[in-house]
Amino acid sequence: MSNRFSDPKTLTLTGAVLVGLAIVGWTAGVSQAATTPAAGTLANLQEAFNGESNAHARYLAFAEKADQEGYTKVASIFRAAARAESIHANNHARVIGTLGAEPTATIETPVVKSTVENLRAAIDGESYERDTMYPEFLATAKKERQKDALRSFNFAKEAEGGHAQLYTQALANLDTMTGDALELKVCPECGRTVTSLDGEKCPVCFTPNEKFISVS
Repeated sequence: MSNRFSDPKTLTLTGAVLVGLAIVGWTAGVSQAATTPAAGTLANLQEAFNGESNAHARYLAFAEKADQEGYTKVASIFRAAARAESIHANNHARVIGTLGAEPTATIETPVVKSTVENLRAAIDGESYERDTMYPEFLATAKKERQKDALRSFNFAKEAEGGHAQLYTQALANLDTMTGDALELKVCPECGRTVTSLDGEKCPVCFTPNEKFISVS
C-alpha cells in the first residue's frame, strides 16, 4: 500500500526487524536472481516492502479508531488486512534477500481520522496498488525475468483488490458494521482476505483452506 496517508515523522527499520510485523528470516543470494541484474525490480521490491510495512501499521491504527467509534466489524476488517500486509512485506523481503540486498522500511506515523475517512483513504490506497503500482512492478519484473518477484507482486496485487472490495462494502453498509466482531480468513501464503471460504484451496496460491488464519 502507498504511504500517501502518513505523517512525515519517520522511524527507519532495516532487515526483518519490524515492530508488529510477522517478518521471518530470509536468505540472501540463493536464487537464480542473485546473478541477474535487476535494478528496476529490486527498487520496486524495496518500495513495495516499505509500503506494505506501513500499511500494516496504518491499518492497526485504523482498527483501533474503528473500535473507539463502535464500528467493530470495520475494525476486524482492518486487522485482517493488516495481517495480510505483513504477509506481503514478508514475501517481498524474501525476494529482496535473494537479490543480495537488505529490505528496508521507514515506518511513518499513521494519520488517523474518522472511520469513514480512514475507509476512503484505504480504498484509494488499495485501488492504486491494484490498478497502477503492482501492474507496473509486474511488467518490470517480467521484462527482467524475475520469477520470484512476479510471484510476490502478483500475490499482493490480488489481495489488495480484495481489500478494496471489503473496504468499499464496509463503507456502503456502515450502519451494519457495529455489534459483534467479524471473523475473517487470511491466506498465510498470499494474504488473500475473505469473510468465508469456498472450495478447498486458495484460488490465488492454492494453499489449503485449513491453513488460513482466522482474524477478528
